[in-house]
Amino acid sequence: MTEKQQKILAVALELFAKEGYNAVPTKAIAEQADVSEALIFRHFKSKQGLLDALYQQCGERVQFVKNSVLEATEPNECLRRAIHWVFTIDEEEYDYWKLQYKLKWEDSFYDPNKMKDVIDKVTWAFEQLGYEQPAFEAQLLEKTLDSVMISMLRDGKQVHIHLREFLLKKYSL
Repeated sequence: MTEKQQKILAVALELFAKEGYNAVPTKAIAEQADVSEALIFRHFKSKQGLLDALYQQCGERVQFVKNSVLEATEPNECLRRAIHWVFTIDEEEYDYWKLQYKLKWEDSFYDPNKMKDVIDKVTWAFEQLGYEQPAFEAQLLEKTLDSVMISMLRDGKQVHIHLREFLLKKYSL
């Protein structure tokens, strides 16, 4: 990828994460990236193509996080990793995660099964640890961490560290 393509993607990511995909015209991206609008279309074919390229990069980050949980072989380690991942995301990557959350509202990008493999793995961990309703525990943990992530993206990580400690203690980790 050329330096100009990287600059276009960086600017588009920042603007899409801040304002939303539909609110940002390619002209604004071009101006802020200091390129012509035609160059955006030459490299990415359309505004949708630009979003698709960013979505692919977001997917790579999500997969990296998922792999951490999926590779755990011990139930306690699985839960520990599931809880910790939210708090290990670098603040420099927040725009990728903000974009992920904004795209949850877009029908063409929303995938209700995106985290199913992680939820299944966490359910397995709760089963192994003898929880009465492991599937509900896994869903509750996933929804809790999802909410924590949204708050962290808005308010920063440090404000929420106490929730990580609470969850680790709650599950005796």
